[in-house]
Amino acid sequence: MPTSSQWLAFLVASILFIQVPGPSLLFTIGRALTVGRREALLSVVGNALGLVAQVGFVALGLGAVVAASATAYTVLKLVGAAYVVWLGVSAIRHRADARVALESPERAPARRGHAVRTGFVVGVTNPKTIVFFVAFLPQFTSDSGPAAAQVALLGIVFGILAVCSDSLWALGAGKARDWFARKPHRLDKLSASGGGMMIALGVTLGASE
Repeated sequence: MPTSSQWLAFLVASILFIQVPGPSLLFTIGRALTVGRREALLSVVGNALGLVAQVGFVALGLGAVVAASATAYTVLKLVGAAYVVWLGVSAIRHRADARVALESPERAPARRGHAVRTGFVVGVTNPKTIVFFVAFLPQFTSDSGPAAAQVALLGIVFGILAVCSDSLWALGAGKARDWFARKPHRLDKLSASGGGMMIALGVTLGASE
């Protein structure tokens, strides 16, 4: 199982990762602003189910590779670190995306059908989390146990964190709408700050043993 230090690093990395605006977060904000909190929360549940499906696929195919090859582990580590840096740069470059979703709800991702099913589609097809699970989760596994089982556990914990975060966004979107509307660029600063932290995190991970 992951060590205490690995768990701590994973939790910090996951929380930062989840806060970078992406399809799931923008979708949640858009649902809360356009169809209400109930539908947004149901979409969050569906999104979490999509993440769990991704975790299962990744764990089944990735564990043996990571366990058998130190080179594969190093490559994945460097790819994961580079991806985190890229995410940080992307968050800074596209820091206005969340503000646009708030100011123009009609431009938020539009989906049809039941809220849970819709959220599942968004979650299972989210390329950000697919790459995260494949290239990033193995960095937090330990040699003391099966890599696949650890990847699955880490992925489930990531999904729980995502549900908590997205639910808070959904619940807060309505109440915060007026506050953000007075100074929408506050969201820009939030995204830029998160991007800077992601860049620092990626550099640290890439340089670690």
